[in-house]
Amino acid sequence: MDYRLLGRTGVSVSPLALGAMMFGPWGNDDRDAAIRIIHRALDAGINFIDTADIYSGGVSEEIVGEALRGRRDDVVLATKFFSPMDDDLNHRGSSRRWIMQEVENSLRRLGTDYIDLYQVHRPNPNVDIEETLGAMTDLVRQGKVRYIGSSTFSGSEIVEAQWASRERGLERFVTEQPPYSLLVRGIELDVLPAIQKYGMGSLSYSPLGGGWLSGSWSKDSAPTSPARKRLAARFDMSTPANRRKLEIVDGLAQVAEDAGLTMIELAIGFVINHPGITSAIIGPRTLEQLESQLPAVKVHLSTEILDRIDALAAPGVTVNPADHSYGDNTLTLTARRR
Repeated sequence: MDYRLLGRTGVSVSPLALGAMMFGPWGNDDRDAAIRIIHRALDAGINFIDTADIYSGGVSEEIVGEALRGRRDDVVLATKFFSPMDDDLNHRGSSRRWIMQEVENSLRRLGTDYIDLYQVHRPNPNVDIEETLGAMTDLVRQGKVRYIGSSTFSGSEIVEAQWASRERGLERFVTEQPPYSLLVRGIELDVLPAIQKYGMGSLSYSPLGGGWLSGSWSKDSAPTSPARKRLAARFDMSTPANRRKLEIVDGLAQVAEDAGLTMIELAIGFVINHPGITSAIIGPRTLEQLESQLPAVKVHLSTEILDRIDALAAPGVTVNPADHSYGDNTLTLTARRR
């Protein structure tokens, strides 16, 4: 496996990162099976694991921590904070108070004394970015965190955070974690250019579009897993946007066949072939799913194939706006004109 530098950190990571959202009640509640998936990924050369406190209410972090016993120093370990962990209004968000409390919880669940990459899971318009960066800077200086990053920040939010770090002498976000796939290409407009401008690493999530690009969805499909039921709008087959996605997927399937690839290989290969993407986060629920995704690291897409993809899934376009993950925390009622 060819490794890549994570932005300007000097850290080398695999082009595939193992996402742990499906480990626990949200996906695969068999801990032993989840640990086998993690070990297989490590044995295949993946050295980058991404999880979050919210995934299965902390269970994902616990499983990852158990799997990494004896192998912790071989892995670049990333986790995230922001989402509500319970009904307490202060047990969420990106305030200094919560960051300092929640990092200790994640360290305990992960069974480690340091986190390689600590990320704020979403931007928060109600919290000064300098407060968030200040708290995360202190964690770096305490040795509990090696690097800090953001997730699902818009281009302007990336720029603001970089400016605040430079102006105030704070640690800067060295990575961004955006959604990116053949069906979700909106970040090509401003997020990816901003990432490249500031020399950030990027670990993009959902390269298979929540299963749309793995053959999991048809016009008669409906979400079944707890994780996908929370995102029903993305899988409502009655909407024009999702019917358009089905049409695009049919066309992409022919492109993959002509290229001698599976749809999974085409989809993941498309993401990691972009010069602005460091690693694509894959989120297998089973060992079989992992095995089907690993060959994507060898995929090279010709100009002809990329042109055919662009004709089906236009550059810079997210086919269903519900998929892009942006705006949930910024387009509040008070931020709108009415």
